[in-house]
Amino acid sequence: MTHLVVCLSAQKEVSISLAESSIVAGNDLHGVVIINYSGRFDSVVINSQIENSSDVFSYTNLNGKNIKHPYARLSIFRSELGGSTTINFTAATNHVPSGEYSNVKFRVSIIQEHKEVVSDIAYSKVIKA
Repeated sequence: MTHLVVCLSAQKEVSISLAESSIVAGNDLHGVVIINYSGRFDSVVINSQIENSSDVFSYTNLNGKNIKHPYARLSIFRSELGGSTTINFTAATNHVPSGEYSNVKFRVSIIQEHKEVVSDIAYSKVIKA
């Protein structure tokens, strides 16, 4: 009898997760990025997009420090991570959906020499109050 053993790594090289599956405009959305990438890289980029809208999420907290970053894209240099493999962030938007809700996508990418080497995506929704 032959047995086939398959080992699958559940760990992604970079992953993003969001604590809230939906938020009301003006409320905070909390996220965590975990880096398991063993290769060289220059930076980590977190990007947000609200479907069918030019509205953006602003980043208000990064690893426990209050920040004011009113742009959809947040770039973090590797040197700023100080060896940490976890990034905690908080973001908020004033977007009001035209329907019941708007879909939201957060994407994290690891960048090496201006090229994306790995990425992950997480989804949420902005709902009407």
